[in-house]
Amino acid sequence: MEKKRTSLELLQAELPPTQEEQVAVNPPLQKRHLGSAEPRIKRARLTRQNLAEFNKMSKKNPDPISDSRSTTVRPTSTITSGFADKARRSGILDPRSSKPPKNLNDIRKRWRLLKEYNVDDDYDQVYNQDCNGLPEDLGFKYGLSTLQPDFVEGLEKEEFRPFPVDEYVPGAALYQNDPHSITLPQIAGEWPGNMREATIQSACSGAAMVYARSQALSYMGEEDPSGYASVTTFTTDGTSLNLYAHYATPVEDDESRVEYHQYLISSTNLTSTYQGHKDGRRGLRNAQDYANDQSEQLRDQLKQYWKQNRSKLPSVAVGVYSLEVEPRPHAMEGDEDASPHVL
Repeated sequence: MEKKRTSLELLQAELPPTQEEQVAVNPPLQKRHLGSAEPRIKRARLTRQNLAEFNKMSKKNPDPISDSRSTTVRPTSTITSGFADKARRSGILDPRSSKPPKNLNDIRKRWRLLKEYNVDDDYDQVYNQDCNGLPEDLGFKYGLSTLQPDFVEGLEKEEFRPFPVDEYVPGAALYQNDPHSITLPQIAGEWPGNMREATIQSACSGAAMVYARSQALSYMGEEDPSGYASVTTFTTDGTSLNLYAHYATPVEDDESRVEYHQYLISSTNLTSTYQGHKDGRRGLRNAQDYANDQSEQLRDQLKQYWKQNRSKLPSVAVGVYSLEVEPRPHAMEGDEDASPHVL
């Protein structure tokens, strides 16, 4: 018991100051000049109470450099709830609230992969639309679903007038009951994300375009040279860009059947380097220009051939009345007038 009390008394006793503490707390007194009015400084004793007071005084004015970590507000992570509001209060706008830059058109021209043609030329682009104008008995379909390329580009049907291209060339117009339907396109593209799926879809789109082109040439008694490719497709997932050439050849064992080829022309990585992006962009735009030239050339050939031979050919397709021909005398009420000239 005596031991415990002795220990307690020692803890409560005043600690004798060390030499360093004496110097820090009790700086050496300067001699007062005689006649000075300054009061004599009273030394503070080194007790527990005084040490606690010194600690409080030192915490009132912390060093901004040494204490910066303890006073900094914890940052908000981008995945934390409320980050968007804090960013907005900080003057950071999201895409919806942002206004377009003044040089937006220049930026788009620099980075746009696909080339855009003058709308007045009736050379149009269509995205992700069913090609319901293709015949059901296409030789290569065999139960395949309706073609729906992500991108297809070509002349409108109006560009072939007065030649009724959809009546003489099976598979020429991609869309039914549409006077502005894309007709005899020479380029199409796919970008579903899965490159294997895109390759298969572009093979079917390429075959359909090759088929229609072959029908158009056959109408004029012509054909492409054997193994000659005029149709192009492309596939991309945003990283890679692949260009394919398409053509048809007869099957060796059975010349009544044809095989539709899809040959890889080039494969470009668009994101690894800026040069890669430029190469892919240039290659795709060159393919578009080539397809545009092929479309216009085929249109001009068809119109010229029809103009020169219209007197030798039926004026309209089989089963359709011309403007001068009256419907059959025994036509019953409710029969449809199939005249193509009715607007």
